[in-house]
Amino acid sequence: MSNTKPNPAEMDFSRVTWEKSPFSGGNDNCVEFGVIGDLVAVRDSKRPEQTPLVYTRGEIRALLAGVKAGAFDHLASADSGRNVTWP
Repeated sequence: MSNTKPNPAEMDFSRVTWEKSPFSGGNDNCVEFGVIGDLVAVRDSKRPEQTPLVYTRGEIRALLAGVKAGAFDHLASADSGRNVTWP
């Protein structure tokens, strides 16, 4: 089995069911997630025609663990340009 992910530009996303966070407030300031085979696709809800990014389930698990631990909280603040060190 290869660890190489397919090129998203060569993938067919037409059958993906996209999901938004319920915390988006119904506006377009969010990203959407969709499952495609063993991968998770991520796209900008304002630009659904653009090629999504594609991640493995392991990469998504690592992202979610960081989000839950607060590793990215600084990105939502007005002071998001600061350098942050995370263990």
